[in-house]
Amino acid sequence: MPMLTVRNLDPEVHARLRERAALHGRSMEAEARAVLAESVLGDAEPVNLAAAVRKHFAEAHVELDLPDRTALQRPIELAE
Repeated sequence: MPMLTVRNLDPEVHARLRERAALHGRSMEAEARAVLAESVLGDAEPVNLAAAVRKHFAEAHVELDLPDRTALQRPIELAE
């Protein structure tokens, strides 16, 4: 399993992590794992890709010429 070392942790953050761990009845390491997992996985809302693309290109007014589609393709013959 991967390991992470956090250096130069602010003393206030360390103290609050210790208090939070005690409140939840876990070790500081278990509390840090829970905090990281919650912040990375917990609040992630699914992204509406179509809405994001629409918003990104909202100001771009582009008109494209569509090719003529009046000529039909010849039918496919399936031989037995």
